[in-house]
Amino acid sequence: MNETETAVTRESELAAPAADGVLLAGTLTLPAGPGPHPAVLCLPGSGKLDRDSNAGKLRMDLGRPLAATLARHGIASFRYDRRGVGATPGDWHTVGFLDNRADADAALRALRTHPEVRGESVAVLGHSEGAVHAMWLAAHTPTAAAVLLAGYARPGEAAVRWQGSRLAASAPRLIRPLLPILRRAAAKQLARVAATTTDTTRVGGVRVNAKWWREQLAYDPRADLSRIRVPVLAITGEKDVQVDPADLDVIAGLVPGARIHRAPDLTHVLRRTDGPGTVSTYRGLLRRPVENELVTGIARWLAERLG
Repeated sequence: MNETETAVTRESELAAPAADGVLLAGTLTLPAGPGPHPAVLCLPGSGKLDRDSNAGKLRMDLGRPLAATLARHGIASFRYDRRGVGATPGDWHTVGFLDNRADADAALRALRTHPEVRGESVAVLGHSEGAVHAMWLAAHTPTAAAVLLAGYARPGEAAVRWQGSRLAASAPRLIRPLLPILRRAAAKQLARVAATTTDTTRVGGVRVNAKWWREQLAYDPRADLSRIRVPVLAITGEKDVQVDPADLDVIAGLVPGARIHRAPDLTHVLRRTDGPGTVSTYRGLLRRPVENELVTGIARWLAERLG
């Protein structure tokens, strides 16, 4: 096991065995002091993401600063590469939404049983799709707390349609006359993918993960939210154009005692902006680090609840 150490943290490679034997390659970050420690499983958003929430040139760089901040507050963490990404084997195109959930469950078990971790003090933290899997884990597995960053609280298809409407609203003025046609074409493609039975399909000549789309569109997280009985912190940026900030009110209504926060000027990529926060601004926003105030606030909240 390769291990590196700083004055605040210790990092080592950890491979969590999935249900089918695939090893989910990731990084275990530990506070520098003696353990065992409370810990957090960190789950990324949707897409071909590695342990740091990066996909090729689109680099969110969430994992490392989050892990370092948690460690400074005495909390260990584990983050891992999705199947077919980084050091984890597999074909990302064939992995379903429910496969991602099952892998998250396996990673949580591996973290909970690690000798450097206090198994009764393990929380889950997810961003976007990862937040939805964190809801399920908090409802169905032994967890001590859950942090939901930009997690939707409506049926998957409704969440996708809301996102599509916001993206359309931010389209350039020259394209707006074409929006009715584009909406009909998008609805047709969505219905076509939902009706598939194969792992993958092609849309406009592009290979698409049909299994993931089918399962994500069909999933409604509200039943799982209503089963959660551990502390929950839910944060969505008021300038998020991919998840409706109003879903925070649904979470508050379903999870007893949940703390919700609409973060001013925060976007889906966890950077603040004075502008509209549309997808076209992401590349520029991602040149800056993730908001330190956000990750520090999360770490403090978790430290108070994990002990």
